[in-house]
Amino acid sequence: MLQRLINHSPDLKRLRDEGYELERRGGYLCIHQVPYVNSDGRILRGTLIGDITFTGEQASPPASHTVHFMGEVPCHKDGQRMDEIIHSSPNQDLGNDLMGNHYFSSKPPSGRYDDHYERFTRYVALLSAPAKSIDPSVSALTFKPFVDDEDEVFHYFDSSSSRANIARLSEIFENQRIAIIGLGGSGSYILDFVSKTCVAEIHLFDADVLSQHNAFRSPGAPSLELLLQAPSKVDYFQGIYSNMHKRIVAHREFITEQNVQMLAGFDYIFICVDRNSVRSMIAENLANLGVAFIDVGLGINIQDGKLVGTIRTTASDGSKIDHLVKRISSEDVEDNDYATNIQIADLNATNACKAVEKWKKMCGFYLDEVGEFHSTYTISAGLLVNGDFQK
Repeated sequence: MLQRLINHSPDLKRLRDEGYELERRGGYLCIHQVPYVNSDGRILRGTLIGDITFTGEQASPPASHTVHFMGEVPCHKDGQRMDEIIHSSPNQDLGNDLMGNHYFSSKPPSGRYDDHYERFTRYVALLSAPAKSIDPSVSALTFKPFVDDEDEVFHYFDSSSSRANIARLSEIFENQRIAIIGLGGSGSYILDFVSKTCVAEIHLFDADVLSQHNAFRSPGAPSLELLLQAPSKVDYFQGIYSNMHKRIVAHREFITEQNVQMLAGFDYIFICVDRNSVRSMIAENLANLGVAFIDVGLGINIQDGKLVGTIRTTASDGSKIDHLVKRISSEDVEDNDYATNIQIADLNATNACKAVEKWKKMCGFYLDEVGEFHSTYTISAGLLVNGDFQK
């Protein structure tokens, strides 16, 4: 069943969020793994099958108070048939590998069920009661990962957004093409966060291999055996995050003057490189192309035996570009605040958090009451300073 259909149908969403194992097959909605007792007094699990239609993207109320059941004859714990709900046992082939072994009828006092949640939970309660009297721990709530249709970007359903009731808001990311330039510390954490959104595509650009030092400032924990193989960064991270997101594309190349024009087709770009000349070149070209981007910087130094430094986030929405020349240096100098090579995983993650937060504000996911396009966070003082506001 399409994620969108469930999100737009409160009764189906409630069933799924509470942990029922839902599936749509053809014109039927199925609830799998419903516990019941057979004639031998054994606890088994079966499938409730009910007709379902949609009006637009929302499930219509049930057309009938009846449901089919795939399984053995359901009984009370003494082995007596549940004839109070069994209308017939036609063993009807419903198509789509569904068999209606039994046909249930339990009409509510009003004569009809208001929605699919009311209908299915009523039959689940009736079937499960004998099983629960034998084993109170049995339940139809399996919380099995929900598998999306082929046109969804996730391999399984985003139940986190649904349970928080922000699934519709999350749809704001649906058609976006995202690029992440540089898969070092901050870039890899940005991938971790962005891969958990329903963006259409995530493209990774980096020609480096995954080295031992990368393992200590990136999410996850690569094995020694894997590090000895020296895989490319983009291939490694694509392999990890493709377990969740279907549309992650690896580019084993750096962005240069020769290929920077390929970035023209993206909606948002994260620049996570450690050379000022490269970041400046990319930012200048993106500004000319009118492409929105977020550039990250992390400068850490040792002072009196302790680490001090600043985390920087500089953004452009494609039209606000006048601040870039003073915020993104083009000089590769060793003592530049954002060119030092000391990196700590938690600071890389913080840098990534601020960048992703800004992206989500630019998209309208988060409320943005400030509208800054440049911010710095001073670690020692815990001080966040915003600037370069949209006029």
